[in-house]
Amino acid sequence: MPKAKANGIEIYYETFGDPANAPVLLINGLGSQMTRWPEAFCGKLTAKGYFAIRYDNRDVGLSTWFKPGDSYRLEDMAADAVGLLDALNIERAHLAGVSMGGMIAQTVAAKYPDRALSLTSIMSAMGDPEGMRSTPEAGAVLNTPAPDPTKDFEAFVAHGMRNARTIGSPGYPWTDEQIRQRVTSEYQRAYNPAGVARQLAAIRATGDRTEWCKTIACPTVVLHGEADPLVPLAGGQRTAATIPGAELRVIPGMGHDLPPALYDTVADAIFAAAARAKAPA
Repeated sequence: MPKAKANGIEIYYETFGDPANAPVLLINGLGSQMTRWPEAFCGKLTAKGYFAIRYDNRDVGLSTWFKPGDSYRLEDMAADAVGLLDALNIERAHLAGVSMGGMIAQTVAAKYPDRALSLTSIMSAMGDPEGMRSTPEAGAVLNTPAPDPTKDFEAFVAHGMRNARTIGSPGYPWTDEQIRQRVTSEYQRAYNPAGVARQLAAIRATGDRTEWCKTIACPTVVLHGEADPLVPLAGGQRTAATIPGAELRVIPGMGHDLPPALYDTVADAIFAAAARAKAPA
């Protein structure tokens, strides 16, 4: 199993494509494992000549799980990302992050500017109150505990399916079987609800990062769903307005997920940011 020792922890990661090509570091959202960047999506990147890297953030998946009472901030998770690049002997990478992963990618670009070739911030925000106003139903997804899967697995799966429907893309719906398979496979791979709670606490502890985002200098594309109920469109709009020179791409019918029908749309945003990094000044 490929694990890198970085920033005092072990980070599970996988790579796709030729390591000699320009690297794209894919950063996951709250509580989500690296499998939320599916191999089919990574293939979109390698087909265009990029070296794709996906990994489990601390406290989820197969990376280090923390203990009760432990705490950390988004800055620590950004340091994990940089530590992984160090372990892979990568000096600079294109950064792409979804939701909390976008927050981590923004932090890397702001705090480690020499490590970021470009930034693609997807369905994310800066932590300012106006950009984080979830609908009540979507907010409940974060705050309602799942049933104990060891006592009632079907109730656990049903809970996960409801959550996926609540925050998902109305214009690009998953089938029930697709969602059921995802909930089941993620549980089987690794299940650490306490880690999800610590990650959420990290977002809240770090708070508003608007001033950091004002300092980001790398080419940036902000991609956001018009129908996102968890991180509203205002979050993406405010991010794009704050990061100097950022391009905003708004996708009708997209919520807070990455359905297969939008793989090309998301990949194209990454390619656009990367192309700007290659263009002469």
